[in-house]
Amino acid sequence: MSVPIPGITTHARQVCSLYKRALRNLEAWYDRRYIFRYRAVLLRQRFEENRNVTDIRAASQLLADGEKELFETQHWQPRKFAGSPGGCAFQREVIPPDWILDYWHPLEKAQYPEYFKRREERKKEFVAWWEKQYGKHNPEDLHH
Repeated sequence: MSVPIPGITTHARQVCSLYKRALRNLEAWYDRRYIFRYRAVLLRQRFEENRNVTDIRAASQLLADGEKELFETQHWQPRKFAGSPGGCAFQREVIPPDWILDYWHPLEKAQYPEYFKRREERKKEFVAWWEKQYGKHNPEDLHH
């Protein structure tokens, strides 16, 4: 299995990224759907005109020019999806830690007997693995 190297992207991936960011920029500028669709078709046509450029220098220059144009025409308040970074609901849901389940009332635990039985077994397995990996707990180490 090949693992992509972070920071290195192909020219095709950079062009796709530029196209998507340009579309999102158009979406921020034009709130009327029919105007946005018209501008999106024009944008796609501009990308299609340069699709078959084989000279890597010319293609790199076109990409750089596109990045510059996108930067110069970017919206002052881009649209962000609510759950995306920068959105109004990003990381709003709090995921409770696992130890919270240890404080459930026994009547609550009785509603899910198989789950809590397996959970207790897994906790014992984890303690055994920890002691095998790192050794037994020595209370005197805490008092130094």
